[in-house]
Amino acid sequence: MLSELVHQKSCNKKSMITDSNTGEIACSSCGSVSSEKVIDITAEFSGLTGEKYQNNSRVGMKTSLKMADRGLSTIMESQDKDSSGKRLSNENRRMFYRLRMWDRNSRSSITVKSFQKAFTLLDGISSKLALPESVVEETAYLFRKIAAKKILAGRSTTSMLCAAVYMTCRLTDTPRTLQDVANAGNIKKKNLQRIYRFLIKEFQLYPETYNPKEFVTRVAKAVGLSEKTERLAFKILSISEKNNVSASKNPMAMAASAINLASLINNEKITQLKISASSGISAVTIRDRTKEIREKIGGEING
Repeated sequence: MLSELVHQKSCNKKSMITDSNTGEIACSSCGSVSSEKVIDITAEFSGLTGEKYQNNSRVGMKTSLKMADRGLSTIMESQDKDSSGKRLSNENRRMFYRLRMWDRNSRSSITVKSFQKAFTLLDGISSKLALPESVVEETAYLFRKIAAKKILAGRSTTSMLCAAVYMTCRLTDTPRTLQDVANAGNIKKKNLQRIYRFLIKEFQLYPETYNPKEFVTRVAKAVGLSEKTERLAFKILSISEKNNVSASKNPMAMAASAINLASLINNEKITQLKISASSGISAVTIRDRTKEIREKIGGEING
């Protein structure tokens, strides 16, 4: 730390003094202050009321990647006065005029505007899809990396953000389908698929496919399936996984087919159209997958 400070020529650089009130570390000889401050490790007395919290809390507003300025916004007074109300000198007024101009220009830059639009949309998508906060932060981090690679130019911000949301859901194993994200972002599924494949190629990320079991409870609750039939659907998917029946298949299609087959075995009157509407998989696909499961593992299910 002594080498980092700019000491006076006559300073002997013997010792450093820590000011516990301000958290500053200074040289005891020449008074040079270190740019780093001491971390206060004493107890945090936040209080129970809002007034006590404001008076005693040592923390400020939380930083977040889903904010355009990460929560570290700059507020500059328009009046040329200091904290005591006195007028600034001519030199300081010119300096603050330039600072305000730079601050205004930085807020109106193309990148910041893209972040503001994207993260406003991200809040809406996250509420529609009920995404956890960790997934939202990871999506914002991925979108910032997309902007840093300068691949936003000429492409829709909405499509890129929706693709980032779906990629993050795949990476964090948060079960959301392409159709779910496309509906939440109000874009076409084909467009989302194209942008998603482009991002995979750019970032060299290859997320693992979803497990069909993650969608069983969602579809089962939507169609009013009984607990017994839902457990049978889980059993069908477990046997299908062991026999590689579900390999290279749409996870949602496998989940819907397992629910359809389980309802048929337990004589529950749930139509394929109802399962199709709840899962987003066509009735033809559900019938084909159900037939394939019966042919390959029908004996194990009944046993």
